[in-house]
Amino acid sequence: MASQRDQVQEALLRDLQAARYAADRAFRQYDAADPENRLVASELEARWNKALTRVGEIENKIGSHQTATPQPSPLSTSQMAALAGNLRAVWTAPATDARLKKRIVRTLIHEVVADLDDVTSEIVLVIHWVGGVHTERRLPKRRRGQRNATPDDIIEAVRQLVLIANDDVIAGVLNRNGLTTGNGNRWTRERVTALRSYRRIPVFRSQSDGIEPWLNLGDAARLLGVAPKTLRLAAEAGEIEGIHPLPNGPWVFSRSKLTTPEARQILVRARQNPRHPSGSPPDQETLFLSMT
Repeated sequence: MASQRDQVQEALLRDLQAARYAADRAFRQYDAADPENRLVASELEARWNKALTRVGEIENKIGSHQTATPQPSPLSTSQMAALAGNLRAVWTAPATDARLKKRIVRTLIHEVVADLDDVTSEIVLVIHWVGGVHTERRLPKRRRGQRNATPDDIIEAVRQLVLIANDDVIAGVLNRNGLTTGNGNRWTRERVTALRSYRRIPVFRSQSDGIEPWLNLGDAARLLGVAPKTLRLAAEAGEIEGIHPLPNGPWVFSRSKLTTPEARQILVRARQNPRHPSGSPPDQETLFLSMT
């Protein structure tokens, strides 16, 4: 902000210098004119007044600029240390997008010099920080034939999760299960979208009529008329077909499978067993919106 303010002020000062030179030149021309030639003297006087008006306008702009942009108060050492301590939290926050990370990098890093160490088969990165400190980092060099592709089981999980969830939810489920990309990074919405695009996996779209062909555990249990736990136990026992892509993630049920005789048998058995009610009481409020 200070640098930008100084650049604007320097430009205004250059304009002021040029305007004063033009006003001084107009005065010399007027002063050198023959007073008997009133027409010429009147024209030169008008030019001189116009140049003086221009000088006054620029001086007013400089005063307004200095008033509107006060000097920011410098940060103390403790405040700078607090910002450094929060850097990791800001960098890893889910709400931090790529644009903010680029601004942080451009603010803190002057340049990065890369070199190859053939002896150790490593990539040597020397980070030149804005403060003047240099940091060296070594990364293993990619060997010939080595692939950093996303594992096939993660691709299959995304293919199944996209039936009921958007990219934001899928990224959260993958991170909750401790899974990373082929390069070892955490999943974000942008990375899930890139994976889908590369693997030609269609995006999740809600049906306009509200009748979804695929349901999560809560919606499927509500449609069937049983408790979510009852439906989950039945799916784990193989009594009804359900997809569970990841251990710590949602179940996926096909709407068509919930109308089969096997599904109705689960409902009949649940109603006959008083210890396992078929569903929640109608007056019971939901505390959490479960996706699993």
